[in-house]
Amino acid sequence: MRRQKKSISYKDAGVDIEKGNLFVKQIKGLVRSTKKQGVLTDIGSFGGFFAIGAKDYKDPVLVSSTDGVGTKLMIAHMVDKHNTVGIDLVAMCVNDVATTGARPLFFLDYISTGRLEPKALKDVIAGISAACKESGYSLIGGETAEMPDMYKPGEYDLAGFCVGIIDKKDIIDGSGIRAGDIVLGLASNGLHSNGYSLVRKVFSKRELVLFKNELLKPTRLYVQPLLALQKKVSIKGIAHITGGAYNDKIPRIIPKGLTAEIVKGSWPIPGIFRLIQKKGNVKEDEMYRVFNMGIGMAVVLKPADVKKAQLLLAGLKMKSWVIGNIIRSKQKVRLV
Repeated sequence: MRRQKKSISYKDAGVDIEKGNLFVKQIKGLVRSTKKQGVLTDIGSFGGFFAIGAKDYKDPVLVSSTDGVGTKLMIAHMVDKHNTVGIDLVAMCVNDVATTGARPLFFLDYISTGRLEPKALKDVIAGISAACKESGYSLIGGETAEMPDMYKPGEYDLAGFCVGIIDKKDIIDGSGIRAGDIVLGLASNGLHSNGYSLVRKVFSKRELVLFKNELLKPTRLYVQPLLALQKKVSIKGIAHITGGAYNDKIPRIIPKGLTAEIVKGSWPIPGIFRLIQKKGNVKEDEMYRVFNMGIGMAVVLKPADVKKAQLLLAGLKMKSWVIGNIIRSKQKVRLV
């Protein structure tokens, strides 16, 4: 008699649909907490609907960005600390959109994991929700994919996507930058979410655990401070200092024939950068090429607007320093 073959379920293959549905129910409150005017759907729809209110704009332009957290997640997995990387995810997307002057609309997330661990991922969503609320974005949807053959149990990866809106005439793109303008640096919150492949090369596993609180500090959110600044002064250009740092990011906003001359030593370098440099024997040029070195945003202003901008930022508990100026030169950026 032929033995009947045992039936195999999706759960046997490592994907638990019921657990996934339960997880969605558990995070509904967090997602709903980000809801604002314009959101038309609740979590669980096939698509997220957002009414942009185009009547408030003469020539509306949508601005979008997508990003992830990178290998910073490997440290979160290592030390089992997941309540900050969701903030990183949001920040890496919305800070890019903020450089254009756009106002916040909505955010979407994507989480891929080996096996669904509701507690850890709820911490991630809590961070995403908190960051969305702080920056003024509505979390209108997302996806959680369980892929046991792609990731080890407990591991996950994150991706995010956001959309903002601005009138075409108001877009900040650096085209108005002129010689004599000032570069104002806004303080970072440490490493943010770049350079972690080098960090993990420099530090041992024991040191990564020892410095976990510093290494897992969430990326600072600059959306609301920059929106407040736009109301008081005319911002000529904004550069988000992330991967590639000064050499790659600042040149994106500098017009042809001009150079942003950045003066090293014009702001305090947080200790974590000096520790990385010393421990890894990393050359100074490489440090400024990889890391933000304490500056998360570079904002170009007219000299007459600098004092007013710094007073406003100080009132928002955002430290800032004059870190350079715009001169005539063929180079796009120069560190001196």
